[in-house]
Amino acid sequence: METDILAAAQEIDFSVWGLYARATLTVKLVMLALLLASFWSWAIIIQKHLGYARARARARAFDREFWSGEPLDGLFDQIANAPRSAMDRVFIAGMTEWRRSHREDGRLIGGAMDRIDRSMDVAIAKEAEAQTSGLSVLATIGSTAPFVGLFGTVFGIMNAFIEIAEQQNTNLAVVAPGIAEALLATGLGLFAAIPAVIFYNKLSSDGDRIVAGYETFADEFATILSRQLDS
Repeated sequence: METDILAAAQEIDFSVWGLYARATLTVKLVMLALLLASFWSWAIIIQKHLGYARARARARAFDREFWSGEPLDGLFDQIANAPRSAMDRVFIAGMTEWRRSHREDGRLIGGAMDRIDRSMDVAIAKEAEAQTSGLSVLATIGSTAPFVGLFGTVFGIMNAFIEIAEQQNTNLAVVAPGIAEALLATGLGLFAAIPAVIFYNKLSSDGDRIVAGYETFADEFATILSRQLDS
């Protein structure tokens, strides 16, 4: 009898696909959900990585133009209708308010610098929201995927014990397939969660540095306008 059980166990497919195919419907749904969550998180990771690289490159390009010595009015007229980067939009927001604050006689309306600062702050806030969009999904996947996998494992272990009771046999060759299927759910949960947590922390830090660059530029630009106002 034991020899027959061992022979049957050797014929069982213990590949990932084999374990999935033998799993119950509930465990299969859990595994599919975790795989979809993993693909979703990697799509966000790649998209944000490319987006951040593009944002840094465009910020450097604008920085070179801004400090090239070209008059600010000329730079504004050049990019106002077709901003290419977040830095462009912050500059346009400040410059637009600067122009609106001039009276017909050329003098500035009172409180101009406060309005310019607020305009650039609003533009930066919008860019920061765009930079961090999608990161909450990574945080959610990173925090919940292990528990979803554990949920599938609990069902798998429960089914393994039910099979033991039905066959009235505690031989490892009998329970091993069910336990392996259950543990696969836990493995998929970790497979989805670990990259999500790692890249959430990295991308959050990268996004904060990019937004900090916008804020630094806004302060420098406001200083230049304030100097012109005082002169």
